[in-house]
Amino acid sequence: MVNFRNHQKIEQECGCGDRFIWPRIKASTIPSVDPPPVIDPIGNIIPTVNRYFYIATSDINLTNGATLAASLFWDDVGNPATEFKIFNPNGYVNLYINAVMQEGGIYTLTPTSLALSPNNSTIYGGTPIIIESLGFSTK
Repeated sequence: MVNFRNHQKIEQECGCGDRFIWPRIKASTIPSVDPPPVIDPIGNIIPTVNRYFYIATSDINLTNGATLAASLFWDDVGNPATEFKIFNPNGYVNLYINAVMQEGGIYTLTPTSLALSPNNSTIYGGTPIIIESLGFSTK
């Protein structure tokens, strides 16, 4: 409950009589809870991520599908890609077109190319296409 006298005092001090001022809320002391025990697994799982970038230089009509060579893409450090690293069976690939993750069924990735399935759409020039390949290994 707001103390009316304190509220009037705050209005006088700040010159803000046309606004409601919420009283300061103080946090109570909450006892700490011990964290769960750490379980050290027998092996460590090490993720590896490779990303490849391409910005469409012209419109890509997908009526009949389209195939983009790996050599069109750049890697994370700005070097031209020669092939896509695919982690099989311990990994997966994500495709982003204009920063939106795409459904897995609309594309196929091989080490040398990205094939986009036929559909009634266009990827317009200037659109970024990003491939993210993730793999997992044990130490």
